[in-house]
Amino acid sequence: MTLEDFKQNFNDSITNELALFYDINEELGFENYSQGFGLYRDDKSGIATWSEDPDFLDKLMPFAQANGSGSMYVLWNNDQSKSLNELPVVIFGDEGGYHIVAKNIFEFMQLLTFDTEIYVDHEQVYFYKDEDDYEESEGLPEYKVWLKENFNLEPVDDTESILENAQETYKADFDKWVSKFYAED
Repeated sequence: MTLEDFKQNFNDSITNELALFYDINEELGFENYSQGFGLYRDDKSGIATWSEDPDFLDKLMPFAQANGSGSMYVLWNNDQSKSLNELPVVIFGDEGGYHIVAKNIFEFMQLLTFDTEIYVDHEQVYFYKDEDDYEESEGLPEYKVWLKENFNLEPVDDTESILENAQETYKADFDKWVSKFYAED
């Protein structure tokens, strides 16, 4: 994937911060700095399985694999006046469920330092780390240094506060918006 390919996820427009994110992903490797995670070029075919309505697809920008089973991370363009960096990040689960996970791309990049796959279903979303079974991703130390040097952000040991704050801020609005296009069983 080239940077030009990645930019297509965002209607051929990208911020410097997302370009830097692309660069570190290319340098460290897909699924090599946060378990199950990797940036990719998306043609919206996956998100279109939720709804093919153009109003739905126009507001969602899939940009990354969330776990090894096919869940995806998506920016939700809930406000045309916001930059891409300020848009909330949503997960759409491969077996159902959708949830706000971060208020913006910076909180999202911090979540990746927890270095475990995200769990998502219809009712909840969470990260879980079994310290007895955990093996750190090879590129994680370098990713943490990159995050600090480029954005002055610290790694997180607890993901719940980011998830809860993001959901408190955006969940009601997102659920109301998505319900116009899709209803969970």
